[in-house]
Amino acid sequence: MLSDNVKKALVLGASELLPRSWRLSTRRELLGRLELEKARATGLLIIGHPKSGNTWLRVLLSRLYQFRHDLPAHLVVTSDELHRRVPAIPRISATNGWYSYESAVGAKLAVDAAPNPIREKPIVFLPRHPIDIATSWYLQVTKRQSRAKFELINAELDQPIDRASIDRWNFVRHSGFGLLNIIDFLNCFHARVARLPNAITVPYEALRADPARELARIGALMGETFTPEEIEEAVRFGSFDHLKSLESGNFFKQKGLRPGIRGDAESSKVRRAKVGGYREDFTAEQAAELEALVAEHLDPALGYGAGASAAAPSRTAAAS
Repeated sequence: MLSDNVKKALVLGASELLPRSWRLSTRRELLGRLELEKARATGLLIIGHPKSGNTWLRVLLSRLYQFRHDLPAHLVVTSDELHRRVPAIPRISATNGWYSYESAVGAKLAVDAAPNPIREKPIVFLPRHPIDIATSWYLQVTKRQSRAKFELINAELDQPIDRASIDRWNFVRHSGFGLLNIIDFLNCFHARVARLPNAITVPYEALRADPARELARIGALMGETFTPEEIEEAVRFGSFDHLKSLESGNFFKQKGLRPGIRGDAESSKVRRAKVGGYREDFTAEQAAELEALVAEHLDPALGYGAGASAAAPSRTAAAS
């Protein structure tokens, strides 16, 4: 049986030479089906906007099972990689559930969606401060995102962007990619997960502050009991400095865990990992304008109000 990554590669390869409109529609349809297939088979579904720590969480969870089953550390789970080696390891998948073909999964979790198996899955919603997401998302889209994925997302926008020329400020204020869209995402999935029977919220900031505690919570959600030794190893392996050194040495096999542009530090997957780091990217006036938008539009129940947004930036373990 083909792996999920091979199935995706086959869809992309087979559709590459189609006329643009056919290519886009074919990829949306077939990749959407694959996302639903992965979600139905998964033992844990992670939902987070890009640059919310999704990859870091998958690294941590992968290391728990690698350590338990004496598997090599270079392969980070995106769906079925570890399960195919050891069937006792559950499939783990991550989706934003929002953009292009990934919205197929989000639709199954909508507040008014009909009952379906995906709603019953163990689900982790991974929010992060939306301005921190926005400024990292800019670098992801302009320096790391594949041409195929960018084409799919950009084609659905009322105002497509030129990612080669757009600057950070105009990106963050853009209607389709920027802060207000990210706030809509967070509000939407906060409301959705509140109505799901096996969903928990694990903010990036909480995972950053105490990864051992949050990994234990996630394990309980999955019906797993990770030992203190397993958790300690996962936290050690997932530390900022360790992941940074592994990425720079091309340790990981997946292209998505390597620098997007050789020699460009801002194209790294493990980049800065700060809470409130957006203040280094904008003037005080710009940051105040963005914080006002958060205060006005973001559901306060998410906990990113004035007090949270004023938290002092600090460096820690993360690969977002």
